[in-house]
Amino acid sequence: MDRKATASRKSKETDISILIDLDGTGKTEITTGIPFFDHMLTAFAVHGFFDLKIDAKGDLEVDYHHTVEDIGLVLGQVILKALENKKQIVRFGDICVPMDEALSRVTIDLSNRPYLIYNFPHDLKAKGQFNIELAKEFFQALCIQGAFNLHINSYYGANEHHILESIFKAFGRSLHMASRINEKILGVLSTKGSI
Repeated sequence: MDRKATASRKSKETDISILIDLDGTGKTEITTGIPFFDHMLTAFAVHGFFDLKIDAKGDLEVDYHHTVEDIGLVLGQVILKALENKKQIVRFGDICVPMDEALSRVTIDLSNRPYLIYNFPHDLKAKGQFNIELAKEFFQALCIQGAFNLHINSYYGANEHHILESIFKAFGRSLHMASRINEKILGVLSTKGSI
């Protein structure tokens, strides 16, 4: 079974191409023009064991929003394509990841029912150009286009970088868990007979 996919999106604001291999080893080639975001996407791929290639250009002189959101849209599309009919996948993933003082948990259901819950420490002040609210826009676009239910809960943390890194690593691990093939599953894992 070949679980690779590609997708692209070109607009007046962005030009994005993404390739993913769900059964990779964590090899990455990521260029978004936003070094911190490259770091987060690399953490996602390495800890999820996905081979991921992203080539993105965007109107970064305006701000990071268009590029980050559109990468979420295209990444969601390639994940959905790579999962194909979702036969024999475990479907659910739930992982908790620490990063120094930060602790985050990501739970996913590859259900064709897109929904995002996004919780993080309320007293955290955004310090950089890439903040936790911008990450929320990425995950919102991702789960809508990927057609999955995603719960992101950052329990605590003082450092924005640590919180985001724990979230992206947990997302990679959770998606890896949910997308694994289990030979015991005949068809799709649903009492309805379809996802």
